Amino acid sequence: MALVQLQNASVVFTTRRYKNVGLKDFLLRGLFRRSVNPHITVRALDRISFTLHQGDRLGVIGHNGAGKSTLLKLIAGVYPPTEGSCRVEGKVAALFDLTLGFERDASGWENIRYRAYLLGETPRSLEPKLQQIAQFSELGQYLEMPIRYYSSGMIVRLGFSIATAVEPEILVVDEILSAGDASFREKARRRMDQMISQARIAVLASHDLNSLQEFCHQVLWLDRGQMRMLGPAEEVIAAYKEHCGLRQAA
Repeated sequence: MALVQLQNASVVFTTRRYKNVGLKDFLLRGLFRRSVNPHITVRALDRISFTLHQGDRLGVIGHNGAGKSTLLKLIAGVYPPTEGSCRVEGKVAALFDLTLGFERDASGWENIRYRAYLLGETPRSLEPKLQQIAQFSELGQYLEMPIRYYSSGMIVRLGFSIATAVEPEILVVDEILSAGDASFREKARRRMDQMISQARIAVLASHDLNSLQEFCHQVLWLDRGQMRMLGPAEEVIAAYKEHCGLRQAA
């Protein structure tokens, strides 16, 4: 049985206020202060709690910087919880950056293997999927060429075709519900429909509220790393739209 359970989970980042401190600033100020470039603590997620069981579809909304991507990366195991706990049972497929792991001087075929291995495929599991990935991408003979010669649309086609060939128990998706150019988008959407329906649990972060309301039973509204609202998709999205409308009018 697939399971995602967060209990008071927080993710805290520590960084420096300035990326670089020049010699002049250090000599003028650093000699007389404890730190010319102090640490800053950022609570990207603050005490998040929810449980997802088999069959659950959770949408995640909020403005840029609200913590959506951090939450998805926490579930995917990219970030460990700084506080609290995050329990995930089941094979996770995380669809974030579609071109992560691509080598620009390698051919399309080679990049299919590089990217698929990063997603957890093995040579044995990938072999029967190679032709399916190639056909879905519609890149034909371009797969023989280094991807440095691809247009941005061709690269997205290839990345999407590889990423959506996996068969996850838990699907985590960040802003790729409308991947690809116009001619590819409808086919990509049908593929995403299929993946979401087949996954035991799906967590989708997007600014496309209509798609989230279509796909998801529940929606989590994040605001500055905190849970603003969690409940039925229609109710949470309606409250979020009203909130955004009031903010725009102010």
